[in-house]
Amino acid sequence: MLTAQDDLIGHQLPTTFDHVMSSDPAWMERLWYTGHPKDGSLIFDIGLGYHPNRNVMDAFAGVTIDGTQYNFRASRHLRPNPLETTVGPLKIEVLDGLRRHRLQLAPNESGLAFDIEFLGTMNAHEEEPHFRRRNGRVTEHMARGQQLGAYRGWLEVDGQRHAIESQDWLGQRDHSWGIRAEMRTDESHPPLTFYPPFFYAWTTVQFAGRGLHVFFKERAPGEFIYLSGEEVLSLGQKPQRGRRMAGVNHEIEWADDPHGQTVRAGKFEVKLDDGSTRVLHIRTLPARYFLKGGLYGGLNGWFHGDDKGKLHIEHERWDLDAPEIRKLARTLCDHVIEVRDGNEVGYGIMEYGVGAGYAKYPQVQQHPPI
Repeated sequence: MLTAQDDLIGHQLPTTFDHVMSSDPAWMERLWYTGHPKDGSLIFDIGLGYHPNRNVMDAFAGVTIDGTQYNFRASRHLRPNPLETTVGPLKIEVLDGLRRHRLQLAPNESGLAFDIEFLGTMNAHEEEPHFRRRNGRVTEHMARGQQLGAYRGWLEVDGQRHAIESQDWLGQRDHSWGIRAEMRTDESHPPLTFYPPFFYAWTTVQFAGRGLHVFFKERAPGEFIYLSGEEVLSLGQKPQRGRRMAGVNHEIEWADDPHGQTVRAGKFEVKLDDGSTRVLHIRTLPARYFLKGGLYGGLNGWFHGDDKGKLHIEHERWDLDAPEIRKLARTLCDHVIEVRDGNEVGYGIMEYGVGAGYAKYPQVQQHPPI
């Protein structure tokens, strides 16, 4: 169907913008944002998924503060408004590509509301391509870009409004599109995704005038199955190809957490293509958002892209000190970090997980990795 976007230059198929190159139901496009103050006392996560072959757009927003995680989720039929990035009270607008985005959640029963602008401060990082076949079938063929920045605006949690000032609130966002590998960790709704031994970390950090993206997956220590990263410079500076990531060594210190995998601290030695090394000393800060609240891996039988009807909205609050909630939330989270590189101090987030059988970090492998 024709939409206003079809008046713009940029078509790559002899059809309208609401159609994509593949009829695979796993084809999706996702916008994702997370932000936090430098002290790591609070974190928000916001995301929107576009599923053109399922006729679905879904979205989520969540906040963790003082040991409580607030979750909001919504889903709608995609058509007849396929390119309108609004799902119920949640709206995302790209005001100026790679520079300014606006995120809004109107008052609703979840207790969350916000009006926030993302301000790009660093050049975007284009990840290495994601491509995978399984038993002859393409199960992943996806591109993703990431960007570091700051936030401004306001965020309301249970009637308490938090001012978001760009000098203190940092964050990161990404935009991915293509066929995305299925991830099913909802134990209430098998089948579950099988994970062989692995360790992965997805880490971003920004210092004054530069930032680092570090993303890797290993089957065994030093045996990478995916590696992508870059040291990026302030927005508008010429990118330097020699600052792409060539390798990484890691040492992780795990917290004594009986309910899950929790990083306390770590050290990354990041090798760049130009032969230089960045030594990152990582310390986790209090707040983290468990992505199960945004349907990553599925929750209570609802997975990304599921058709929940014309409009469906739900929400809940999780006490993260409760063992049954931690069991439900599993491991996958955005954890706020403080990072030291020499005399510089930066802030960002880290996602992580260790699969059973990986030849390092056995002390946490009794807990689910994702």
